[in-house]
Amino acid sequence: MTTLVTGATGNTGRHVVAELLRRGERVRALTRDPAAAKLPSGVELATGTHTAPETLGPALDGITRLHITVTAGLAEVGEELVRRAVDAGVRRITVVWGGAVGPVEQAVADSGVEWTRLEPQEFMSNTLTWVDSIRAEGVVREPYDFPSALVHEADIGAVAAAALLEDGHAGQAYNLTGPESLTLQERLAILSKAIDRDIAFDRISHQQAIDRLLARGVSQADADYVIGWYAAPPTEAATVDDTVPRVLGRPALTFAQWAAEHADRFRSSAPAPVGTAR
Repeated sequence: MTTLVTGATGNTGRHVVAELLRRGERVRALTRDPAAAKLPSGVELATGTHTAPETLGPALDGITRLHITVTAGLAEVGEELVRRAVDAGVRRITVVWGGAVGPVEQAVADSGVEWTRLEPQEFMSNTLTWVDSIRAEGVVREPYDFPSALVHEADIGAVAAAALLEDGHAGQAYNLTGPESLTLQERLAILSKAIDRDIAFDRISHQQAIDRLLARGVSQADADYVIGWYAAPPTEAATVDDTVPRVLGRPALTFAQWAAEHADRFRSSAPAPVGTAR
């Protein structure tokens, strides 16, 4: 049996691919540009995007399991994607939600096949948005400092693989968090230690944060949603959940582990020693 992974080169999708391969499964990875995919050997590459389900006939051929990551533009075509997948023979679906139960998530739940919804609150990979300012200035500029039980993307991938391959997960909505709730400044302290450089926190206004996203090409609606979430995060975002260790039989990965894995991405060519950053 073969699993099709959409969003296969994204922050979570590549971990789903890697975990399925580690477990000896056949994987087909959907990507817009196979030549640039940089996925492990052994994965079958399929050209396409899940936001154009009418083009996915070849990608869905012979597929019995499907992993979906809800991304921008998918809500409008999600029902068609799920319908085509089920018609093609998919009998088990996992979906990483987009932050709420929207049209895609509901279509999966109504699909008539086994499904599991993964509900990560905040990804540790969100920290990568700080790379440029940390490398250039040793500073992070954000409007809010709140506790968050961030989850490692590898844990999301591992839970997805378990739900795709094992019985007992059908119809479940899994809230996914890391093993600890950390404020922004606590995260910066951990990251500072990992890269051996002090990182300062510079608080900006709510509107400045929105304007920054707009300047990057983010829509007004998406910018309002993202910064609004940071202004008033749900209780679940700060509350450690035991789903990851229950499903995987091991502790959830820590932010310190994530920071050590990605430390080189935050280091400038000549990092300032600890104690000299503003």
